[in-house]
Amino acid sequence: MDPYQVVIKPLITEKGTIQNETVNQYAFQVHERANKQQIQEAVQKIYEVRVLKVRTMKRRGKVRRYRYTRGRTAGMKKAVVTLHPDDHIDLF
Repeated sequence: MDPYQVVIKPLITEKGTIQNETVNQYAFQVHERANKQQIQEAVQKIYEVRVLKVRTMKRRGKVRRYRYTRGRTAGMKKAVVTLHPDDHIDLF
C-alpha cells in the first residue's frame, strides 16, 4: 500500500498538541486496514523521522438524528506514533 494511502491526515486536537510537546507523540487518521508495521513505514517515509512505537485504535461512528431518521457518522482508525527524542514533525 502507498504511504500516502496509509496515512490519511494528521489529527490536530488539544490533547494531541499536549502530547506533541511533552512525550513526542503524534496522532494520525489512518486507513482502516493498515497495520502497525505499515503505519510505521509510512510515517518514516513521509516525514523522514524515526518511529519508536505505534498504538492504534478504532473509533466507531456515532448515531445521529437527521429530521425523522437515524443515521451513523463514519468510523475511523487512529494511530498514535511515538518518535525518537531527537526527531519532531514541524506540521504540528
